[in-house]
Amino acid sequence: MGPREAFLERIRRGGVDLSPRLAAAFAEVPREVFVPDGFQRRDGTWAEPADADFLELVYDDDVLVTKVEGRTPVSSSSQPSLMALMIEALDVRPGQTVLEIGAGTGYNAALLARLGASVISVDVQQDVASRARSALARAGIEGVRVVLGDGYQGIPGVRVDRVIVTVGVAGVSPRWLEQLDGTPDGVVVVPVEHAGTHPVLRVTRDGQARVVSPSSFMTAAGPLTAAHPFPAPAPPRTIKRLVPYAESRFDPPLEPLVYRDLWYAAGVWHRRATYAAVPRREQNCLVLLDEQRTGGAAILPDGSVVAGGDEASRYAADATAVLDRWLDAGRPPMQAWRLSLAAGGDPDAPILLPCGWELTSG
Repeated sequence: MGPREAFLERIRRGGVDLSPRLAAAFAEVPREVFVPDGFQRRDGTWAEPADADFLELVYDDDVLVTKVEGRTPVSSSSQPSLMALMIEALDVRPGQTVLEIGAGTGYNAALLARLGASVISVDVQQDVASRARSALARAGIEGVRVVLGDGYQGIPGVRVDRVIVTVGVAGVSPRWLEQLDGTPDGVVVVPVEHAGTHPVLRVTRDGQARVVSPSSFMTAAGPLTAAHPFPAPAPPRTIKRLVPYAESRFDPPLEPLVYRDLWYAAGVWHRRATYAAVPRREQNCLVLLDEQRTGGAAILPDGSVVAGGDEASRYAADATAVLDRWLDAGRPPMQAWRLSLAAGGDPDAPILLPCGWELTSG
């Protein structure tokens, strides 16, 4: 099995039912062309094209961080299975025009172009836009125009059929929906902040949305970062000692995707839901963070609850109530939630924020 065939299998193992057209696009577009200057490995070192493991890493189902400021990643090529889920949700068809918010490396736009779309990709970073243009040219991809600009504004005056957003936002720009004017089945696929992560939503022109999948994205700048009801994740090493308040309920512990389902429900039912590095835990955990941002309660993947801080008992009771409610509802997946959006954020540059949730049987 060659690297491209193995790549497709890794994407499918990521939970994607690849359509034949999208599988062909992933097989045809060379991902390595879009990271000519390398990327950051998981251990923090930099992978260069001459390195022996370069192509192996490129064709793994993993995000490739291509630009870092200080220690903060600011540009990347997203995880391929997540890209595939978002593109499938977009339901793009040959001849359609797609507005992409966030050019990244240009790889996502290249896949859309291979599906027959005409793509306008907007990025606020001059160097990122320039590198994306160069990579698209090297790959021989036609039908993509990369524009330097404010993603919130989109491309004023241009009608599009689809909008895809490749950066985490607090809400949906009404400008994107305006650009869908005259497109009855127009949709926006966008990762919107919820409980410290960015679940992907599929939003229709009437402001209704459904959840597509869990995700975590780098955060956009400007109006798209407007205030939302959730606290920011707790910085590392700020959570005080947490002590047990409720015993384990799940043996074995919840699988990561099921834990994300619980996490999403917690964000619907409790405004202090986010994530934090919990002492003696390798992975970030779902927490109800207190106002001091040093305590609260964590619901661990095994269903146990640990808590600390001045209001530990109160937050532990809230965490237990959230867990009980999720179990009583039948452990719904996040894809069962439907949302409505309403204007909020900066009055001079409003965004559409999730304002109501309904749990369906789907």
